[in-house]
Order: sequence, then structure tokens, then C-alpha cells
Amino acid sequence: MSKVVVSPAQAFSLSISEIAPDKSISHRSVMFAMLAEGESKISNFLRAEDTLNSLEIVKNLGAKVFDDGEVIRISSEGIQESFEVLDCGNSGTGMRLFCGLLSSAQGHFVLTGDKYLRSRPMKRVTTPLKNIGAHLDGREDGNFAPLSIRGASLQAFDYASQIASAQVKSCMILAALRADGACTYTEPELSRDHTERMLQGMGADISVDGLKTTIKPLKKLLSPLHIRVPADPSSAFFFGVAAAIIPNASVVLEGVTLNPTRIEAFKALERMGAKISYEMTDNKYEPIGNIHVKQAPLQGIVIEENISWLIDELPALSIAMACAHGESIVKNAAELRVKESDRISTVVEGLKACQIAVDEYEDGYKITGGTLQSAKIKSDGDHRIAMSFIIAGLKSGMEVEDLECINTSFPNFFELLERITSVERT
Repeated sequence: MSKVVVSPAQAFSLSISEIAPDKSISHRSVMFAMLAEGESKISNFLRAEDTLNSLEIVKNLGAKVFDDGEVIRISSEGIQESFEVLDCGNSGTGMRLFCGLLSSAQGHFVLTGDKYLRSRPMKRVTTPLKNIGAHLDGREDGNFAPLSIRGASLQAFDYASQIASAQVKSCMILAALRADGACTYTEPELSRDHTERMLQGMGADISVDGLKTTIKPLKKLLSPLHIRVPADPSSAFFFGVAAAIIPNASVVLEGVTLNPTRIEAFKALERMGAKISYEMTDNKYEPIGNIHVKQAPLQGIVIEENISWLIDELPALSIAMACAHGESIVKNAAELRVKESDRISTVVEGLKACQIAVDEYEDGYKITGGTLQSAKIKSDGDHRIAMSFIIAGLKSGMEVEDLECINTSFPNFFELLERITSVERT
């Protein structure tokens, strides 16, 4: 089991252009290329374990892939039955979106993942898919991988989701593209909208009216996707928190997607008192630009709305809460319990080890800001927990175990961290 010891940091001023490319957009870009006529071109693709697994699955589904290390070119003549078990690694996004993509494809397919992914609930997608005619099964009646899919004709649907989840929404949108009529998907609050934006840009007939998305089935293949994947704001946020909690620190995070559904964590950090500004430089499939973060005294905050917009960043935001004056409360975030780890329990346990007062609730927690103390933290195989407590180590020093998971989303994390402080890995 690997571990890292992080030393406290002094004031720093950095511009970072090497933030890991966006994981969500990287996954989607290779999947959506399967729906296009002609060759899609994807540059700045995230070369991390999870996204490379999605690229390998696309190859196994019959796509022709040419990769020169800079640009990935993908062409497909339709989804082909694979002789291989399709391994999604640690990615819930990969598994849930491939469920939607493959449910109407001719052939038999098996999706699996690592031990952590095989423990994550899948009924949130398998149940609505089966209700519209998908032939899909897995452990505990389709709740856990490995999942078996035999492509079938899908019925049009009007589905009202009980949770705001971009993974569920994207799965059902992909299923709707090959259903036998127009479909609608309604969610309780707006979740991340990369799927809608990208497919619309490729020519899909998708319209969004508030919380309701209407999808018409494809009449022809889509236009090829030509995209440069922007930097991932979820990854950038770790260094945004670092700048916010170290006295006199500042950072410019370059080339990040500024999609409103992806920068809510920065908006929350701004409400806490950090000095943050945004500079747009491009806007095609996604608004893209630079985020400037400067340290300032932080105050406690209540987080209870737009939870789906910052669900991945809440562990790192919790480190800022632990350094803030006063109490911070996170509500309506039960979804944290079914991520790569139970992130409510892992955040609470980790902060208590750092001598921070925390109260745990079923759907969140209360953090009373204080002085972080050095501790030994176990990541539970969760990359965001690992990186969040490593960032906490910039205040107090920290030892964090089980680091292989970081490669699933941010392979050059330590390279960037070493610009700020000394890092000892074993």
C-alpha cells in the first residue's frame, strides 16, 4: 500500500496550465464518437486509468482508434458485439453511461469494474432501463456489477428522476437516442449538462426547458466531434483550496471549463471569503477560461442547494470549511454515501483524526472550523478523499495511505503539488 507524507507549505503564487483534462468530458467524447458518421478528433484527452478504460472499451466495441499521443481519432461503423468483458475500472460514469449506450445495441455485453465499482449501486440506471424494455441483469437483481446487457428495442419514456444525477440523466439520454419515439427526462434540480451540450453540438435533437429534457430519436448518425477537452474544474479545485487556505497564496488555473454546473464549488469558496475571479477565453462545446484564486480569511457556510453541481468537490471544500471561522453545514448530500467511498463517513473520520469538531448526519455533516493537526489518513480507495487530505497537509503536514486511486483522475497531481511543498512518497 503506497503512502505520502506532505509537509506544510509557505505562501506561493502560481499559474498552472497542466491541470488534468476534464474527466467527464473525456469519457463522453470517446463514447459519443460511436454515434457519429466520419472521424471524430479529440485532443487533450485525459490519460488516466478510468478514461483510458473507456477508450479501450470503445475499441472493443469495434471503433477504429488512432492515437498519436496528441490527438485521438475515432471512427465507427456502429457498435459491435465484443468478445471481451468490458472493464470500467473505478468509473461509475463509465459504467452507467455505457449501460445507456449498449442497451439498444445488437449483441451481448458484460460490464465490470474494480472492487470499489462492483460495490456501487446501479439500480438507479438498471431499473429505469429495464422499465423501457432493456434486457439487463447483474448481482442483486441488477444493482451491482458485473452487469449483463443484451441489446433490445427500447420504448419511448417520460421519466421523472428522484435524484439529480448527471450519470443517470446521461444514461437515459443515450437510451432515448435509439428509442421508438420522443422521450422526456425530468430531474429535481439541474445536474451537470455536458451530455446535452455535446450531443446538441453534434446535431442531436435535444431541447432543455428548465428541469425537463426532451430527446428525439436519431434519424441519422451525428456529426463528428472535434473537441479539445478543457481542464477539469474538479481537479483544479484542489489547488484552488490550497491557495484559499495558505496565507498570502494565489493561483491562476488555466484553461478550465467555466460551465456553470461545474464551478459551483468555486462559487461556494468565493462566498466563504476567498478572492476569486473568472476570465473566459473560448466558448464552443463548453465555456472555457481561467480561474484566479487568492487567499483571504474564510467564514463558515451552509451548503444545501445545487448539491449535484459540487458533489465531487465537497471533500476538498470540507478542508476549506475546517480552516474557516465558525460553523459550516452540508445538507441534502446523501449522494455522497454512494460515491467511490461513503464520502460523508470518510470526510468525518478524516477531519476528526485532524482534531476538527465534526457532527455527522445522514445527508451531510457540520464542521466547526479550527486548526488542522497532522494525522494519518486512509483514502478507502477514493481519489478525491486522498487528494483532499493531502491538500489539508499543506496546513499541518499529513500522511495519507492508498494512493493508487489518484491515477484514476489526476495522474500529474503530485508533480503540481511539488511546486508548493515537499512530498515524500513510499
